[in-house]
Amino acid sequence: MLKKYRFGFDISGLVIFLIVMIPNFVWFSVTAPNDILRNESVTAIVDMIGSIFQVLFIASLCILINKERNKLHFSSLIIFSIICIAIYFIGWVLYYNGITNSLVILSLTFPPCLAFILFALDRKNIIAVVFATCFTICHLIYGIVNFIL
Repeated sequence: MLKKYRFGFDISGLVIFLIVMIPNFVWFSVTAPNDILRNESVTAIVDMIGSIFQVLFIASLCILINKERNKLHFSSLIIFSIICIAIYFIGWVLYYNGITNSLVILSLTFPPCLAFILFALDRKNIIAVVFATCFTICHLIYGIVNFIL
């Protein structure tokens, strides 16, 4: 399986990561009303494991290139990835309007992860899919345990 990959730099992997991070950069500098995301997490170990998987999936998206991937175009996977990012941005707009219900929390956790998974599938980067799936599980645990249960 590793024979299908080469090391390189995939700018599209970095671009999708930076696009998804835009609301986080805003959140780091501008406090939202009812900003529950700044509360201390009760899932510290899961968060740490999730952070490791996040670094691994971002690195694999950016530096592992499947030799058999297609040229980047608006495939159905890319379109659904864009839709997930749009849902995520809508979730941030609702969050900054003071809405912090379960649906908003889930929109801040699952759609961006799914966007990465769909993007990695489109790029035929199964290694990134595995790491992104592990991150998704940790991110969902964080969101659900800290803000929904």
